[in-house]
Amino acid sequence: MAGRMVEDDLFDSILLAEERFRGEGYQEGFEKGTRRGLQDGRRHGAVHGARLSCEMSFYYGFAVTWKCLLRHSTDAKSRKRVKALETLLGLIQSSPIDDPQSEKLRDDMDKLRAKFRQVRTVLSSSLFPDLTTFFILVMLPFADFRQ
Repeated sequence: MAGRMVEDDLFDSILLAEERFRGEGYQEGFEKGTRRGLQDGRRHGAVHGARLSCEMSFYYGFAVTWKCLLRHSTDAKSRKRVKALETLLGLIQSSPIDDPQSEKLRDDMDKLRAKFRQVRTVLSSSLFPDLTTFFILVMLPFADFRQ
C-alpha cells in the first residue's frame, strides 16, 4: 500500500509538472516583460521629453532674442511684434513642464506652436524675405508629421 502511494505521488508530480512549469514560465516572463516595459517607457519618455524641452527652449531663445533686437524700435509695427513675442514668452512660462503627462501640456504645446507660427509671420512679413526658408530648415527637427 505504501508503495502504491509513492507511485501515485510520482505520477502526480510528473502529470502536474507541465502545469507547474507553465505557471513558473508565465511568472518569469511577466516579470521580465514588466522590467523591459519600464525600461522602454523610461527611454521613450526621456527622448520625448528632450524633444519637447529642446523645442520649447528654441521658442524661448527665439522670443528673447527678437525682443532684445526690437526693444529700441518705437513704431507701431515693432510694438505689435514685441507684444506678440511677449505673448509667446507668456505661453512658454505658463506651460506645465513639471507634469509631462498633463493633458494641458499637449494643449499648451499646440497653442505655443500656433503662436510661434503667428510671430514668425509677423516678423518675416517685412523684415527679412528669406526668413521663412530659415524657419523651415530650423524647425524641421520639431515637425510633427502625424495627421
